[in-house]
Amino acid sequence: MCRVVDLQQAVLAKNDACAHTLREDLAARGTALVNLLSSPGSGKTALLERELTLARSRKIPVAALTADLATENDAVRLARSQVPVKQVLTDGLCHLEAEMLGGHLHGWLPADTRLLFIENVGNLVCPASYDLGETLRVVLASVTEGEDKPLKYPTAFGLAHLVVVTKTDIADAVGFDEAEFRANVERINPGVEVVLTSARGGTGDGVLLDRALAARDGAPVHIPVMTRKSHHVHDVEDGRAGDAPDGEHTHAPRAHGGHPHPTDSDTVASSRS
Repeated sequence: MCRVVDLQQAVLAKNDACAHTLREDLAARGTALVNLLSSPGSGKTALLERELTLARSRKIPVAALTADLATENDAVRLARSQVPVKQVLTDGLCHLEAEMLGGHLHGWLPADTRLLFIENVGNLVCPASYDLGETLRVVLASVTEGEDKPLKYPTAFGLAHLVVVTKTDIADAVGFDEAEFRANVERINPGVEVVLTSARGGTGDGVLLDRALAARDGAPVHIPVMTRKSHHVHDVEDGRAGDAPDGEHTHAPRAHGGHPHPTDSDTVASSRS
């Protein structure tokens, strides 16, 4: 058991070093990375497409990289925004890692990019432990997923700089209790901002883009309690802020904000504005 834990820590330590280097490289070129995490079907692709389209209309140089186990569907959708888009197929890997991401950005990311949006693999467990060199980490949850989502996935929500609720146009129909959801988020990550959005209804259009631009330009980013407590593994208790339930990995990415890697045969779908 100890050897497994040691291996996990070694893998995460290596990822942290790569993330630190990637963060510095992106900052040197004036690019902020926004890491989007959510469950499958949360609506993050629809929301991201709207934000990318809005950025293009404002003449803000942005790009997006989307990761999935299979298919190019999300890249095809995001490419409709007419900004640079790249699809990464992870070939079964449940998350992105900083070294892998850096390899895919090399030679592809346009030099003038101000914001790089990463649509992580749809999963609230594995990706939560991996720092990608992000300036802003955003966790999304749809109104259909239940108000207790933050309590079930405390590492993902506990390390977020921003929480986004999606599909609010159907909140009444599914009986979503906004007050309870906010209370659960506050319990896990005190002080983090919660934003309501609807890609279909237009609620919250531009908020994600505005928050990302502000972070890129040096505005203070929320520092989660979990990150302030420790950069490494926390004691396991009962879902209080900074803790995680049995079995959930709690390695905390830095607050700036193994597995084999896929090969370079990953599919690319891109368009340039």
